[in-house]
Amino acid sequence: MGLRILIAGGGTGGHVVPALAIGRKLRDEHQAECLYVGTERGIEKKLVPEAGFRLELVRSGQLNRVSLKTRLKTYFDLPRGVLQCMSLIRSFKPQVVVGVGGYASGPAMLAAVMLRVPTLVYEPNAVPGMTNRALGKRVSAAAVNFAQTTQFFRHAEVTGVPVREEIFSLPEKTGGEPRLLVTAGSNGAQVFNDLIPKIAMRLLNEVPGLTIVHQSGVRQLEVTRAAFAASGADKSRWSVEAFLTDMPAQYAAADVVLARSGSTVSELCAAGKPSLLVPFPQAADDHQRKNAEVLAEAGAARMILQRDVTADVLSANLVEMLTDASLRHEMSVAARSLAKPGALEKIAAMVLRLARV
Repeated sequence: MGLRILIAGGGTGGHVVPALAIGRKLRDEHQAECLYVGTERGIEKKLVPEAGFRLELVRSGQLNRVSLKTRLKTYFDLPRGVLQCMSLIRSFKPQVVVGVGGYASGPAMLAAVMLRVPTLVYEPNAVPGMTNRALGKRVSAAAVNFAQTTQFFRHAEVTGVPVREEIFSLPEKTGGEPRLLVTAGSNGAQVFNDLIPKIAMRLLNEVPGLTIVHQSGVRQLEVTRAAFAASGADKSRWSVEAFLTDMPAQYAAADVVLARSGSTVSELCAAGKPSLLVPFPQAADDHQRKNAEVLAEAGAARMILQRDVTADVLSANLVEMLTDASLRHEMSVAARSLAKPGALEKIAAMVLRLARV
């Protein structure tokens, strides 16, 4: 009987992308059969089958920062979701259940704990979400990104977050025309889409040779492009895309990155990129603020809470960072000091130890 791993969770790219990276590593190098467990509402429904993995859907939902109606529905669905996951575990017989966070992770990890199947939590954030905090002392082990996160789990190891290897090898940018990269994941960020076009001309005037690459998200693409065009900023010096596919190349060309502070922070550290971070205020358990604080305290980034973001504040910080090469160098060195190469190998090794193979 070969190695079988159940990987549960999803919802957003921050959960699904590392989950797929872990699955590919185990499948391609250790001949593991991987079963994914997700929900109807998550992007795993599209991405997991496309990657060639089997996906089972269970009932689960949100508990944090949602309406009372949504919480009640989630509490009603939870027992059913746990029973579904227990049935899947009994039929698939995995040696290890890996929880990557997101809607399906809770019922799957709880089912595995109840059935005494070895469990591994993957936790990329500085402070775990509600589910991982609740199960932290009951799971078998945890792979975390920040040293301070180990306190929430037993047998936790600081592995880092799976980041493409080519990002670690990017050299520090020390010449060429300055570039501002604005990115906020596949959905974009409304605050960036609103404010960057308003200050685009100011930035281009105050930073000689500057170009701006702005990722808007699909839904805001046309309105953001129209706002840039209406700003009067030189059209040859800015571009707006719904999403950016070649992130290693984008990081290589960028001098400063304006971003949210979810899973992106690990790529920023791996690339050694100075960044201005605006945490998403509705993120579960305020984890984006806590992630940004780690980078800011190390000198790798600046953090502005969204409630404090104005056109003037954003412009002043970006101009200073884009025009001060020594500041960028210091931030780059600090960012690289937080980078953790080899995360995928370490996480796979933890899975294999738990599976006792």
